[in-house]
Amino acid sequence: MSFYRTLLLLVLGLVTAACGSQETAQQGQAVPVRTITVSATNIDNVIELPGRVQPVRVAEVRARVTGIVQQRTYEEGTDVSEGQALFRIDPAELRASYAQIKASLDRARATAANANAVVTRYRPLVAENAISGQEFDAAQAAAREANANVAQIQAQLRAASLQLGYTTVRAPIAGRAGRAVVTEGALVSQPEGTLMTRVEQISPIYVSFSQSAMEVLQIRRAITSGELDLQPGDAVEVRLTLPDGSEYGTPGLIEFLDFSVDEATGTVQLRAEFPNPEGLLLSGEFVKARIFAGKLTNIIAIPQLAVTVADDGGTVMIVDKDGKAAVRPVKLGELVGEKWVIKSGLKPGDRVIVSNLQKLQPGMPVQIANAATGRKPAAAAPKATAKAD
Repeated sequence: MSFYRTLLLLVLGLVTAACGSQETAQQGQAVPVRTITVSATNIDNVIELPGRVQPVRVAEVRARVTGIVQQRTYEEGTDVSEGQALFRIDPAELRASYAQIKASLDRARATAANANAVVTRYRPLVAENAISGQEFDAAQAAAREANANVAQIQAQLRAASLQLGYTTVRAPIAGRAGRAVVTEGALVSQPEGTLMTRVEQISPIYVSFSQSAMEVLQIRRAITSGELDLQPGDAVEVRLTLPDGSEYGTPGLIEFLDFSVDEATGTVQLRAEFPNPEGLLLSGEFVKARIFAGKLTNIIAIPQLAVTVADDGGTVMIVDKDGKAAVRPVKLGELVGEKWVIKSGLKPGDRVIVSNLQKLQPGMPVQIANAATGRKPAAAAPKATAKAD
């Protein structure tokens, strides 16, 4: 019995020694990590907002004469040029009216010619007292009335010609013609201004945004304090992400900023203009915009992957003076691209760990392996905000 007891104690002793040796080895083994050295820098101030695509101009094509639509002469959803024929309205009634007015004009011209001839004949006779002055005055009055009648009917003929021209409905602007609202055989009315179709100018094209008045105020304060470098005349670039997640290749520029706040929403309206030669941006669709509004100056920003976000802020792992991992709470600012702006908690020279974070515990020794990995340090990037050790 004593033999078994001695054997059990021996086994337990060996197990305890092995576990102690393993724990000692784990505690002394340094974990390889990559770090960045914190430094103050300037980065783009990127504001992300949803936007809606809008045409630069919209023209409603309406009937300017009353009649029956004979033909639609354009293809729906295609680009049309300014002045291109879109519809034809039956001109028969207006042609008859034009012919009637033209006949009246011919008759009035004949009457006027006769009246003017009488005045010409009477002029020498009145000088010779062959006719009375009263007769000559009456002849002149008749001639003036006949000439005025000609002028009036000429104006009516021009109006009839315009009305006849309106039977061919043309595009008022160049752009993309939409769906036809009326079909062949439909009666359109000039007094009611029957809508026939719409033409939208979509190259270039607008994208409109709404930004909260509070954010606009914060930007103005940051400009005043020098935290944001943005001058009144600086061009503000905008880049778009399309609904399918792809990037729109051509950037646009902010061309309008409203100076009043919408009372219903508490927002300020902005608008950017984009080239749209291929018609990829469609009127009415929603897009995601990144607005590059100046540069944030003298700030600290670190990669998003280095930050653990909590309800009360965030934390990072740093390398302390003893070469061990330590937790450092930080106050987070804006997320600019893939970097968190750090308002407090870090200072230039701190070494922030950016790899193997899941293996680390506070107090564990670390081995900085930036050079051994063969990767370029973060300072080599064009817009780096921190440099690798």
